[in-house]
Amino acid sequence: MKHFIYMLAVAAFFLSAHTAPPKKRFNVLVLYENGGHHILFSKAAIPWLDKLAADSNFSVDYIQSTSSIDENFLKKYQLFLQLDFPPYAWGEKAEKAFTNYIEKGKGGWIGLHHASLLGEFDGYPMWQWFSNFLGGIRWKNYIAEFAKANVHIEDSLHPSVKNISGTFTIQKDEWYTYDKSPRPNVHVIASADESSYEPDSKIKMGDHPVIWTNDHYKARNIYIFMGHSPELFENSAYTTLLRNSIFWAAGK
Repeated sequence: MKHFIYMLAVAAFFLSAHTAPPKKRFNVLVLYENGGHHILFSKAAIPWLDKLAADSNFSVDYIQSTSSIDENFLKKYQLFLQLDFPPYAWGEKAEKAFTNYIEKGKGGWIGLHHASLLGEFDGYPMWQWFSNFLGGIRWKNYIAEFAKANVHIEDSLHPSVKNISGTFTIQKDEWYTYDKSPRPNVHVIASADESSYEPDSKIKMGDHPVIWTNDHYKARNIYIFMGHSPELFENSAYTTLLRNSIFWAAGK
């Protein structure tokens, strides 16, 4: 009997030793800011992403600089998540690799909040390709003191807004405005109701898209304006939106 138990133990050991861990469904690269005004959002986003990855069997790698980005580096990633990282000061190598990644559909892309900070900032020129990618816009202004607002879903059939009601509330964000609406050049999924601002603000666009995709590019892509306050990860509509977008943009 002891011999039989010993043999079972040996067999179990070898079986566990030679059983490969389950293959990850996809790999995500997260480019994030770890300083300035957005550090608290990053600190809230990273554990949320790590838990989602563990629960859903995908991998996440984090970088805080574009210096390592080239075409070979991006090959292993099915999704590029630009987590509050601006579209300037990337360097020629990274810009070329990212442009190729998007134009040839080598993976999906999600941009949050600061990803639309398009203009001349910190001594850098505007990246015109990126402006075209986001609908031909240029950053104009923002509500520095933050405001509460309602977001109205315009395309309820898009996978990114599955299981989200037609209108949801964002309790706190700084609400960018642009020199024009991207609507003529993109597919708008949701827009801000500027009449719902609390407190009210004179900084308004009129037509104010806040979630959109650009179907002119091969990569699945989605821009989500909201992404400044860490409190967003306590908002079930927002976390559902981000979760849906990750799986959609990754083609899963």
